[in-house]
Amino acid sequence: MAKKSRSAPEINASSMADIAFLLLVFFLVTTTIDVERGITVRLPEWSEKKTEQVDMKKRNVFSVLVNAQNQLLVRSELEKIENLREKAKEFIMNPNGNPELAEAPNTAIISLKNDRGTSYETYIEVYNELKAAYNELWDEESMRLNHQHYSEDLPKAKKDIIKLKIPFVLSEAEPTAYGDESN
Repeated sequence: MAKKSRSAPEINASSMADIAFLLLVFFLVTTTIDVERGITVRLPEWSEKKTEQVDMKKRNVFSVLVNAQNQLLVRSELEKIENLREKAKEFIMNPNGNPELAEAPNTAIISLKNDRGTSYETYIEVYNELKAAYNELWDEESMRLNHQHYSEDLPKAKKDIIKLKIPFVLSEAEPTAYGDESN
């Protein structure tokens, strides 16, 4: 008796492509991708008119220069990023009436200027410290006026009153050419 060779039964793979396609669509639809939001900044409106020169008192300007080596020069003095928030808060509020600091919180201007060689991380770190200084001042003022933290729960009208007293004014100058701001 001769043995017949049995072949393995074939598996129908015609629907495998359909299953793979359905899995791909499922994962594409259900996957979320984190998108960085960036920094929210309100820019001035565009105008063809020449802007008029406004004379400011030097005492009302808190100048922060960041050079290509990521060093900070705050009001002509070398400073560390860790101290920037407290220096900015002291400048804005001027609790002791120092004639070298801002006359009032609503006249304080933060001027930020970078070198083109400044790292992005340093720029963000400096910006965050300056913004955090204002956030802390707003929170302190809200606690003083409303006995409530400055948060999303605080009504907009109360937030507006606080921002009128302590407005966030940050002027960013055009970055200098690489290495022009040394030390």
